Amino acid sequence: MKKKSYYTYVVRCSDNTLYCGYTDNVEKRVAKHNSGNGAKYTKTRRPVQLVAQVQFADKSNATKCEWWFKHKLIRKEKLQLIESNGIKSAYEAYQMARQKS
Repeated sequence: MKKKSYYTYVVRCSDNTLYCGYTDNVEKRVAKHNSGNGAKYTKTRRPVQLVAQVQFADKSNATKCEWWFKHKLIRKEKLQLIESNGIKSAYEAYQMARQKS
């Protein structure tokens, strides 16, 4: 049996803001956002467009990456990581630095 993957994903809303979440099915989750049945934040900011997704082997890392992206980065950093496809490597570097301290 194939092991389930989890994802941290980022969508760009119609007002150009970013929304980050986690899921086990990115396509389905983005469709929920666009139908108005996703997060309260995106409900009035449709349509949303997927701009990044990062795959993890477990839910714990997906939720931790979501928290890190939302709370530890400023918008400029978020945009740079989205553009460079560097979210996962930056998150892993953050986790390594935390473990060392």
